[in-house]
This record gives sequence, structure tokens and C-alpha cells, in this order.
Amino acid sequence: MNKNVNIKNIIIDKPLKLDCGQTINNYSLAYETYGSLNETKDNAILIFHALTGDQFVSGINPITKKEGWWSYAVGSGKAIDTDKYFVICANVIGGCMGSYGPSEINPNTNKKYGTTFPVITINDMVNAQFNLLNFFNIDKLFAVMGGSMGGMQTLQFVNNFPDKAKVAIPIACTASHSAQNIAFNELGRQSIMADANWENGDYSNQNKNPNKGLSVARMAAHITYLSKNGLQEKFGRKLQERDDLKFGFDADFQIESYLRYQGSVFVDRFDANSYLYITRAMDYFDLIKEHHGNLSKAFEKTKTKFLIISFTSDWLYPTSENKEIVIALNAIGAEVGFVEIESDKGHDSFLLKVPKFLNTLGDYIKTAYSKN
Repeated sequence: MNKNVNIKNIIIDKPLKLDCGQTINNYSLAYETYGSLNETKDNAILIFHALTGDQFVSGINPITKKEGWWSYAVGSGKAIDTDKYFVICANVIGGCMGSYGPSEINPNTNKKYGTTFPVITINDMVNAQFNLLNFFNIDKLFAVMGGSMGGMQTLQFVNNFPDKAKVAIPIACTASHSAQNIAFNELGRQSIMADANWENGDYSNQNKNPNKGLSVARMAAHITYLSKNGLQEKFGRKLQERDDLKFGFDADFQIESYLRYQGSVFVDRFDANSYLYITRAMDYFDLIKEHHGNLSKAFEKTKTKFLIISFTSDWLYPTSENKEIVIALNAIGAEVGFVEIESDKGHDSFLLKVPKFLNTLGDYIKTAYSKN
């Protein structure tokens, strides 16, 4: 993967003390922008990406040559209208699309960091991205938003910087990673580390790649992004280009072939160590514990307006966990709206063409900005 193709980045020379205790400096933050910042600089939207996302939200990703991960939502005339808003998205630190991460060169050794890279948190990711406001001379964002891990970053942003966003839209997320989600992430990490080519995280320096382990990790995670009904409707027990069972271990069923394909294409665009680090950051995320069991305290200093969105078939971050955020905001009298979208597409609903979701998102943003 050639990460150096058409990637914008800034070098942040302001020291950042990480939650693990280490301090980083002169680190790279890769980003992309869409639309134009207006004269009053009140139309900026900072979008946070999910686990396997990157800064290329819309249009054609110059590296993968595929559509950006939120192309249904971001673009000219879309819910997040780039004719009207200035959209910023950065690759999180720990990522593998140009930001400071385990696949970058350690200047002290002239080798890739691998697992000598410091463990990072959602809090670290957000604090790094805050530097983009200074870079663009933006005093206050119109909105911050994101789905899944992007929603976690949205919550963390408002907690850290209570006066820096007028609107926050966390989508299909949670304020604290559940034991179930930690378990799924651990399954993925163990798949990677069990690959003989992982080499204790030093595979890049040895010209190896734990593709099989990373592929299995992606397959396991991808199942959690879908719903039982959605899988049944799309695949059922349909066979893959054959009339009968072959009584072997090739992909007899279409769902098997689909998952294998998802795993195989993922390894071409993602770094295995980044997968370890980012899933660890998600597991460590716990705004409730950070505020000694009272989530409301995370937002008591802000006047940011919230819209929380969940999906009926999302069992990874179910509506009940999204409602916990709503309850915490209601408890302090915050201005908060909540919408549960009917969808059979599971957790991935926020990435797909779900008209009710896209219309809800677009209408809320349009109304909120008209009152800006």
C-alpha cells in the first residue's frame, strides 16, 4: 500500500502526553478536507472515522481507488452538503493512512515502530485531532460527528473541549465498551498474533505480513457489523456457484465466500498492528469510569446540542447503550434529540444507503445551521 499518494498531513510540534504516560512530539497527522471554509469560519464540520476508516470520507480514495467510506452521506447536495459546509476528517493516530502509527518509521532506530509504538486511547486520538482547529484558524466548529468509534471520539471531544462545537452527532456508539465488544476485539487481536508472520509485531521490518490472521480478524468483526435478519435475507443457505454440497472445506455457502472476500480485500489496505492498537483504544474507552460512574459529568460544562442516532438491528452498539447517553444528557438539562432508525442492515447501517437515516441527518444539520 503506497501511503504517500496525495496525502495531506501536518506535523504537530506541540507535545502531546498520551494516557499511557509517554509524550510524543513532531508527529504526523494525515487529513482530508471537502468544501470550503467560509469567511466567518462557522461552517466547519469535523468528522471522526470508525475502526477501519480513514480520512477519505467521500469521493474516490486515491490509494484504494474505491469510494470513500461515507460517500452516501458526504458530498454535493447530500446530507452533509459540501457545497455548504467545510468538512475535515483526519486519520487517527495509531492508524495506517499517513498519521503517526505503528507502520511509521521510528527516527531513533530507522525501523518501523511495530509494537514498540505507544498504546493510544480515544482520548489521545481526539487531543491529536484538536490541532486541526488551530491549523485552519477555526475558533469553534459548527459540528463534530461520527459513527461507531467515530461516535466515541465525538463524545470524547465534547468532554475535552466543551465550548468548541455547537452541534455533536454521535451515531451508533457507546460511552463505554461492553465486555462483549472487548471479547470480539480480543478474538481479532489473537487471530493476528497467532499468525506465524506476525513476528511479535516486527513483521514489516522482516518483509513479512500476517495477512491470514488479519483476514480472519476482519471476517469475525464483519459479522458483528451485520444483522441476523439481514444475513438471512441476503444469503440464507444459498450455495456458492455449485448445485450441491462438496463435503469439504471450500466455500460451499455464499456467506462463506462473502466473508473470505471481505477478509482478503481488507489486508490490502490495512495494517495488522494498527488493527491491534485501534481495537485496544476502543476497549479502553470508558467515559463512565472516567467520571466515577456518572456519565452526566462528561457533558455538564457544555452547551453543545446533541443528536443521538441508533439503529434497530444494531446489536454491536444497541439502542439501549445509545439511550444511556441520552439519559445522561437529559439529567443535566442538555439540548438533546434522539432517533432510532428502522433498519435491517445492522451496525453498518450508518455507512449504507438508508434513506431515513440520511434524511434525518441532513434535516437536523440543515435546521441546526440555519439557527447558527
